[in-house]
Amino acid sequence: MPQPPAMHRTLLALTTALLPFAAPAETVKLTLLGVGDVYNFTEEDGRGGFARLNAVARAERAANPNTLYLFDGDMLSPSLLSGFDKGQNTIDLTNLVPFDLAIPGNHEFDFGPANFLEKVKASKYPWAAINITNADGSPLQGVGGVMVKDIAGLKVALIPVAQDTSPSVAATGDLKFLPSVSTAIAAAKAARADGADLVIGVVQTDMDNDRKLMKSHAFDVILSGDDHSYATAYDGVTAYVETSIDGQFLSPVDLTIDIAQNDGKREISWTPAFRFIDTATVQPDPETQAMVDKLAAGLDETLNVEIGTSETALDSRRNIVRAAESAMGNLIADAMVAATGADVAIMNGGGIRGDRTYDAGSKLTRRDILTELPFGNVTVLTELPGSQLLGALENGVSQVEKGAGRFAQVSGVSFVYDASAEPGARVSEVMVGSSSLNPDALYKVAVNDYILGGGDGYSSLGGGRLITDTGAGNLVATDVMRYVEKSGTVKPMVEGRIKPLAP
Repeated sequence: MPQPPAMHRTLLALTTALLPFAAPAETVKLTLLGVGDVYNFTEEDGRGGFARLNAVARAERAANPNTLYLFDGDMLSPSLLSGFDKGQNTIDLTNLVPFDLAIPGNHEFDFGPANFLEKVKASKYPWAAINITNADGSPLQGVGGVMVKDIAGLKVALIPVAQDTSPSVAATGDLKFLPSVSTAIAAAKAARADGADLVIGVVQTDMDNDRKLMKSHAFDVILSGDDHSYATAYDGVTAYVETSIDGQFLSPVDLTIDIAQNDGKREISWTPAFRFIDTATVQPDPETQAMVDKLAAGLDETLNVEIGTSETALDSRRNIVRAAESAMGNLIADAMVAATGADVAIMNGGGIRGDRTYDAGSKLTRRDILTELPFGNVTVLTELPGSQLLGALENGVSQVEKGAGRFAQVSGVSFVYDASAEPGARVSEVMVGSSSLNPDALYKVAVNDYILGGGDGYSSLGGGRLITDTGAGNLVATDVMRYVEKSGTVKPMVEGRIKPLAP
């Protein structure tokens, strides 16, 4: 083939040199495995538990070295075993297959900040949260901030964010919690400005806040806990996973990332692929299962003891105890009255955790009661004017439409409420025993120490005359076990203590 003249060849070379240069794209596969709200060390109906969770994490890392295993909150509590070891079992089990990063959920503080920090020290993986500080604004020792990891030449920023409502639902002491959403978005934008190729949110927020984080488009991926549900989404900009409960259903996200150089400028593009893993199909990790079996054996001897029979059906499902009068709630509140001689008892529905039903005629065991009441809360008797008791009842139904844990299960009192009214003005027709509530009269009210201290928004319970304090009271679970044992047979039922006003 004839060559162009020398002058033309020179012009061709100069022209080619001036054209934008596009280098071949490099492709990287990054896998993100998120999990949260893992409470129970063992499986349930052949699904979930740490042995299956650890098996999945090991398999994902073996299949792709570019895997990030991320925890988005809540494992130290509540569980049957955490009532004894304050969550140490979850640290031991996760240390077998450590996370790349863990953020504290609100339940990490159920036994107070000191216990959480003790568990942080015992962890073989890092904990972080950008929106938690000490009272003076200083960082928590051992709890980090934004983590940037170099993975296959990619700069990946992990934005760890805790639930800003934690002080109202857990024993956080004097720790400060900055707003989850605005703090997260600001940190994500800062990480992007600092050159992060990918920005991953590892957060414990409810779905309303998850939507706000997605809408900001400050994140490439968000892995979120707290809602105890499973969900995935992708709006073309941000991929999202809500990470289920107890490791029952897992969704690794595979990002296929193209890294290109166009005219000296680095360009990143990616596409997500969501995988669904039902852990009922997963073979448990042998090393973890051995530890699980040892923990289970230690509990069985003392807990599998029958204490009585329930003639009636019981229901402790989360959507029931947080939204309506329940037979299980009545049983617990009645036991608190029997133990203290109170006029009224209030138990926050969020403190009832069995999430199951019992058929009429069921034999109740110590294990059943401790599973229902795993927090180690103490029964406390206080004396309050009727006006404060009314405030507590108002708080109990103030977020019923959200399924909040503050919903009140009660004994010795009945009332009507209107969920369509403004919070704080929903309760009417309050009866204490057979008499109408007197706002000026004093009533003896049995509660648990958590809500007495203002937990779940129960600030109106404060300031009363303590008749039994937290040092003198029994565990709520102990009071219930003694009540069932003494009765032999119990028959709690829904009887109209809490009546929603029909729309």
